[in-house]
Amino acid sequence: MGKLQSKFRKRSELYRASQGEKADNTFDSQVVQYEPAHHGSVNTVTNLSPDLCVSGGTDQAVVVYDWKQGRMCQSFQGHNREVTKVVCYPGSTWIFSASRDKTVLMWDLNQGDEHIQEFCGHELVVNGLAVSPDGRKLCTGSRDNWMCLWDIESAKCEQRHNISRNLVTHVCWVPASSSVVQTSEDKTIRVWDSRAWQVTNTFPAKQYIQTHCDVSPNGHYLVSSSNGFGGQGCEATLWDLRQPGCKVVEYRGHLQTTACCMFLPMTPGGTARVATSSHDSSLKIWDQNTAVCLGTLSLDGAGPLVSLTPNDSTTLLCASFNTGLHQIQVDQGSHQAQGSGAGSGGSGSLDIKVVARF
Repeated sequence: MGKLQSKFRKRSELYRASQGEKADNTFDSQVVQYEPAHHGSVNTVTNLSPDLCVSGGTDQAVVVYDWKQGRMCQSFQGHNREVTKVVCYPGSTWIFSASRDKTVLMWDLNQGDEHIQEFCGHELVVNGLAVSPDGRKLCTGSRDNWMCLWDIESAKCEQRHNISRNLVTHVCWVPASSSVVQTSEDKTIRVWDSRAWQVTNTFPAKQYIQTHCDVSPNGHYLVSSSNGFGGQGCEATLWDLRQPGCKVVEYRGHLQTTACCMFLPMTPGGTARVATSSHDSSLKIWDQNTAVCLGTLSLDGAGPLVSLTPNDSTTLLCASFNTGLHQIQVDQGSHQAQGSGAGSGGSGSLDIKVVARF
């Protein structure tokens, strides 16, 4: 009878979690399971507003999701191959999505379910996507070696530049500037001047493919990540953009490709932090300046963790190949977490745990 009651209680907890309710204080039941945003792997996630995120995946959909309420708001259908990147223009309802179908589509959450602009011209998958700080230009980069600059209002390509072997993996616009940074499979980081559409700086080539990059809000620092295996080449690197090519520190600890790297929002008087996610199914948070690992979250069974977006100083969203999107909570503390849904590492100064999946 005791075993039967225990089995019934666990089923009840899972049911309440699937309905968006908090379950009892056991490891599995602490994670709330909401309606999945995608069918299949999720390749990319970003923020549209404090409550809404946008994601894209192998199901070819661009999904707007209220992650606080646990409900889907909109699913945009327009690409005919998987979505590789999504970006939003801050303070607006504009969404841009890149795809293996070689196009970029622009959507507006307030203007129905059809795309409002289409940017065509690349010959291979588009992996790089960034909007200028004034919201007038769109930068795209592709495996076809082309970096393109578009006028958003007309969807016309105003500038194109081809560099041999520049298989673009990611693009970032430097805040409050005319500079664009991109990473490439040729292991190189390039800085572009968007006015002349020329490369102004090329960082020393790393040993491995550069997979992703992010620029600090003040525009002073760049963090890039690289592929690798067996712990070799799986690092993220902090660079000083004021001294192009000047490497500050490296964040080492992942065992497979580091797929994403992000600067985290600062808290008043807090430590500057960087987050990374990897194909080894782990997420790590680092002290930006000392490269000390402050905490590790291992998501067994989630597969590659390919994209991150910070909501605030204590909440992250993480996209995975196998288990959808994860809402992750970061707290001060040093207690040992139980199970694979939470973890601590490095100095153990942070507790990192999954609180919801969708």
